[in-house]
Amino acid sequence: MPDQAFRKNIPEVDPTEIEDTRTAIADEHRSFLEKVMVRSGFADLYDARDFTEVVFRVMRDLMTTEASDRVEAELHTEAVPTDEKALQMEVAELWKDTNPIVGFLSRVRPPWQGPGIFKIDSDRFLFRVANESGKPGTVDREQAVKAVFSATKDELSEERIQEIASWLPDYIRELWEQA
Repeated sequence: MPDQAFRKNIPEVDPTEIEDTRTAIADEHRSFLEKVMVRSGFADLYDARDFTEVVFRVMRDLMTTEASDRVEAELHTEAVPTDEKALQMEVAELWKDTNPIVGFLSRVRPPWQGPGIFKIDSDRFLFRVANESGKPGTVDREQAVKAVFSATKDELSEERIQEIASWLPDYIRELWEQA
């Protein structure tokens, strides 16, 4: 019978009394993608990588090519130490667009800010991130964006952090500053 207990001499264990002997890794010792994964709630590094690429794409769309190049120049740390080829990259490689056509077009068109130009406001920013990333429903969109922002700010100089903030729309700038 499935409900029958065969070993009755085993004491019940209260799960609240069990100590976890593992030590938490301090944030400053985590890699870029590990920070994004932990702070956002993604299940694995691949989801964190894919989401980061989309956030970076929308951020680049707001900026001039020159501003984007200055950010890329500061993002030359390893994204995650690993033997897996799919994750061996620098953060700067995440900043670049993986689609060569989109990458080319983003370098020749003006930023999506200003009069007469299709504008990316905070709602459109978050809409694009949610729709282009394939983010799981269990992950909060704004928390995940803040996770990318926070990990990115850890890699940048104060001057670059302020420059990026100047390009972001109102609510997205708030998320950037909170991160």
